[in-house]
Amino acid sequence: MTAFDLYAYETKLSKLGITYIAGIDEAGRGPLAGPVVAAAVILKPGVKLKYVDDSKKLSEKQREKALIEVKENALAIGIGMCSVEEIDKINIYRAAREAMISAVKQLKITPEFLLIDAMPIEHQIPSESIIKGDQKSISIAAASIVAKTTRDAYMKEMDKIFPEFGFSKHKGYGTKFHKEMLDKYGYTPIHRKTYEPIKSMIKLGKKQYKNND
Repeated sequence: MTAFDLYAYETKLSKLGITYIAGIDEAGRGPLAGPVVAAAVILKPGVKLKYVDDSKKLSEKQREKALIEVKENALAIGIGMCSVEEIDKINIYRAAREAMISAVKQLKITPEFLLIDAMPIEHQIPSESIIKGDQKSISIAAASIVAKTTRDAYMKEMDKIFPEFGFSKHKGYGTKFHKEMLDKYGYTPIHRKTYEPIKSMIKLGKKQYKNND
């Protein structure tokens, strides 16, 4: 994909007279711990962004620079979050969708059209679900930056509460180190109990992490 491709959907909608286009994306469907976070972003019409791309392609420092650019060029930003408890209750797919709907509700401007990364959501606002949308739409790419950096910031805070687990580094994903710490210390309240290996740990009656502070 080239940078020009990132603007194709927005250009097409703009030619149809649509001004307020919200890109929507989520972060955190795969990790063993922490919430799923979604973001909705309405960019200024016709804006061209230098640093924004699919968040998975960028380093942490690049994402922080891109986040500043998004905030400077957004008309509205909404953030939605579904907790570990909600994920375990309704499953991660539905939780991600609920987070996306919540993010749209948080926008201070009502969008005229929604561009959504991969996942269709039920909404009265017209929408289009785009596979790999964070690589094809600047609005979705901007949302991916906001969602990812918001979730990463949350996991860094959790690292202070559960320092043994290294959440600031792996952000809750199932790395070898993370799984070793699970085996050593047990699972925490922010671990997803319907995800393996936590699900099996609970079934086997293994301990839950105890913070001695």
